[in-house]
Parts: sequence; structure tokens; C-alpha cells
Amino acid sequence: MPLSSTHVRTSHPSTTGGDPDWQPWSDAWTRHIPVLTDRRDLQVTVAPGAGGDAPACFYPDARRIEVDATHIGAPTITDPRRPGHKRLVPTAYGLLVHEAAHATHSLWRTPPGTPPVVAAVADLLEESRAENRQRGRRRADRRWLRHAVTHLLNPDGAPVDDPWHAGQLAALLLARVDARIITAKDITGVRAAVTAVIGRPRLRQLRDVWRHAHTVGDSEGEQMIDLAWRWCRILGIDPHQQPAPPRPDLGVFAGQLAQALTDYLAHTAGVTPAEYTAQQVADRHGPPATWTRRDPTDAERAAARHLAARLRRARTHQPEPDTRPSPIPPGRLRTRHAITAKAQAAAGTTPTATPWQRRTTLPPPKPALHLAVLVDTSGSMRAYAAPMSAAGWILAHAARTNQATTAMIGFGSRATVLVPPRQQPAKVLQIAAVGGTTAFIEAVKLADQLLGLRQPGRLRMLAVVSDGDLPDIEPAQRLITTLHQAGCAVLWLRPADLAGHTFRHTTTLLAADPVQAVDAIADAAVTALERA
Repeated sequence: MPLSSTHVRTSHPSTTGGDPDWQPWSDAWTRHIPVLTDRRDLQVTVAPGAGGDAPACFYPDARRIEVDATHIGAPTITDPRRPGHKRLVPTAYGLLVHEAAHATHSLWRTPPGTPPVVAAVADLLEESRAENRQRGRRRADRRWLRHAVTHLLNPDGAPVDDPWHAGQLAALLLARVDARIITAKDITGVRAAVTAVIGRPRLRQLRDVWRHAHTVGDSEGEQMIDLAWRWCRILGIDPHQQPAPPRPDLGVFAGQLAQALTDYLAHTAGVTPAEYTAQQVADRHGPPATWTRRDPTDAERAAARHLAARLRRARTHQPEPDTRPSPIPPGRLRTRHAITAKAQAAAGTTPTATPWQRRTTLPPPKPALHLAVLVDTSGSMRAYAAPMSAAGWILAHAARTNQATTAMIGFGSRATVLVPPRQQPAKVLQIAAVGGTTAFIEAVKLADQLLGLRQPGRLRMLAVVSDGDLPDIEPAQRLITTLHQAGCAVLWLRPADLAGHTFRHTTTLLAADPVQAVDAIADAAVTALERA
């Protein structure tokens, strides 16, 4: 769902039908809600579609909390009467905790006549204020609140490209850092992107507002409304001239903020931003259903092992003197570690301390290799389809143990992710070479998105297997020049028997056959590591 919050509603609750399959959940959570709120007058309804247009909501007049059962799944997934059930439905339980925070601490009402924009800002500020109060009263609830926040954000649906929506993002994420629901590390990218839109001085002023809101009492609605007016003044929004929250005005920072949200979601999911992006991109640029997969042959498995060994030697071809700890002599005695080892032995545990330090030779530090391979899948490259299919599998498996990241992308009438980065496919995807060549620029931009080809601090290479007969020569040349100037080497492998275009700022090799093209890519990767 798009970036949004759950809501306190002053209207009457929805008329969601009472699904008998979900009645045990409604009953169990109604019995449980006094634990979260210290209130015994609340009713909880769990049903598909409950909560209106939000995942959950609280109706103070009806003293009712609704949670959309969509975030649970099936009613038989667990027994809601058991204390441990919340671990199986952490998002839904986090929603229940969030609404419990509103039921306990959101006791103020928006005064009649308040402009809609001001009321919307006050609601945004109330999100982190109520959670802050709930966490202060029940510290264990932070776990569930954080889980709900991290699983209900979607960077694709969040319009965050103007001051209003950048401020919304700040209120929903940055303010939760000061509320101690999420951490500053979680949203480093978000903070930078918001700053790029509204500037550091205004962000500091907004932070003063939400930190002030965290100190406002549960019934002090006038203060919350005053803070909302102040928020609007900081962002330059006139509530009298703006009848509703502003619509986004697409601008240059849209991609930056979307990337910041991607960084945040990747961190909370326990993966790198590149891995998170790769999965999202693979979903959008997956191969056609008509393309088949097969088991790798013994020769392909052997080729992957051989290339892995070559990459490993390239990283360690010039060992340098260094020192490393050791549990046994010879070497220099490290007194503190020796004492620790004796204490561990005296306690009857296996010693893990390393009392000795010996001279040794270690491989020099090498930057990680990021290699993108672009394969022309037009009809003229049909002879290269089979060997390049195998090359994608071989490269992915060879990179696994060598601190390298590879990705293979096909370009024909569309860009297709053949092998996503940081994945070792079990089967070989067999490329079908048909149609024309119109998606080269899209494929290069996709490779840059997946592997950061313009990002310094890493060893980057783009290998293209194509005759170079592209319909957009000049835009393609500008893109290649941009990569070259950013420090990314471009290797272009052109079939010797096909006429085509030769691009500047590339190392262009004429491949006599498809196997030679595959070998040339492997040789270039090894050479790049040896020279790094």
C-alpha cells in the first residue's frame, strides 16, 4: 500500500460483515485489548475489509478498533488465544498495538472549522506522538510497532517529490526515530533525500515541531492544532488557499526520495538495497514465460569452478606481509589474550582466545568486482543465444565466493533481467533471440540501477555482446561516454561475421565465435582484478 498511516475516525464504524470464520480473532483480541490499553470498554473487530481505507482504525465514539484481516492471511494460521500467536502475525498485531496507542493516548478532537490541511498535519504528528506514549508505557510494544511500520510502506505508491510530501515522509519516518520506534540508521537515506527537497534549516524546524508534539498531553488538542499551523508555515503552505492536502508536483527529487525509501525497506528486510532493488526489478523485467530453463551440464559446472579459481587467484596473486592471531606458537605472545585463554581453560570451556601473533602473507585488499553483461537478443544474434545462456549461469556461480557481483541483462524489444545480481540460479535460462534491438539504453540504465556502475569506490565493468546495429546510436554513445567518464570500463564484443557500429570509449573485440565471446568476458574480469 502507499505510504500512509492508520487513522482515528470520528465517523461511525464501517458496516463490515461479521465473518464467522474471523469471530474467534475478534473475540480473542477484544479480551486482549485491556492489556494494551488499560481500558475495558473497547471492542475489536477483525474481518476482511475492516478498517475502511486503512489497514486498521479506531472509532472513539463507538469505542471500537477494526483490523483488516488481510494482514493476517487465513483465520486458521494460528490460535489467537495463545500468547505466542503474535509472532506468526506480527504486522497485524502491530496494527492492533498502534490502534491501542490511539485508543489510550489520542484523546483530543480536531476543533470544528479547522482547515483540512491543518487537520491532516495534526493527524500526521499524532502518529508518532501516540506511538511514543505507548512505547513509554509498554516498552515491549516497540517491536510490534516497528514491524507494522516497516511492512506497510511501499516506495512505489508514495508521492514524495514536493515539500508537502517530503514533510509527510519526515513526519511518518523521521519523527518515529525521535519517538524511538525506528532507528536513525534505518532512515539515513530518507533523511538525506528529505533534506535535498526542503533544506536543512526547514528540516530542523520541522523536527522542533514533532519533538514538541511528543511532549503534548493526550487531551491537549489545541496545542496539536497550533503545531500543525506552524508546520504549514514552515513549508510555505497556506491552509486557507489550499482546500485539501497538496497533490504531488513531479520534480527532480522524486527518484532520490524513492531510492531513499528503497534503502529503508531493504534495511528492515535484512538485505542490501541492491538485493532489494534486484528483486523488484526482476519482478518487472522477468523473462517471457515462453523462455525455458534446463539443468546445467557437467561442462558448465566445471567452467564455473574454473572461472571461480581464476578470480580467486586474481585477488591473491601478490601476497603482502602482514600479521594475524594464532592459538599456538610460534609468534609474539599477546599477554591479555593469553590470560583470557587460561581463564577459559580453567572454567572448563574450549579456549577461543588467540594468545600468539605470527607473521604471515595475506592477499592485498581488492575492491569488489561489479560486472554487468548485456546480451543482444535480437534475431541477428541467434547463434550467441545458447552460449550466452550458459555464460550467465557460469558467471553467477563463479562470483559467489569471490566478492564479485554479476548480472546479465538481455536487450531486444525490451530489457530482460536474465540473471539478477547476487543470485546463483539453479537452472540455466535459455535465451530466445528474436525480433529487433530497441532496448539497449533501457538495459544500460537497468544495469546501472542494479550494480551502481557510476558509483565510485568499486571495480566496475560493462560487457556488451552485440553487433552494435542499434537504432539510437547517438543516445547510446552519450550513455557509454558517461559510464567511461565515471570510471566504468566498457567491453564491447562484436561478432566478426556481422557488420555493425563501433562505439567510442569502449574496448571493442571481434569475436570469431560465441565461445570466444564468453572467454573474453572472463579474461577481462580476471585482468581487471589483477590490475586493481
